[in-house]
Amino acid sequence: MEWHKKLTEKTLKSWGLSNYAGMWLSFVKGVVIGGIIVHYFF
Repeated sequence: MEWHKKLTEKTLKSWGLSNYAGMWLSFVKGVVIGGIIVHYFF
């Protein structure tokens, strides 16, 4: 898991995002993907 943490920190830093912004980005991504799954399968 340490490699994943380092990769995430490196990516957020390269994009100029804070940890808080990264969490929001992940949340929105989950909502979008969940919505697509619900739309096509239910």
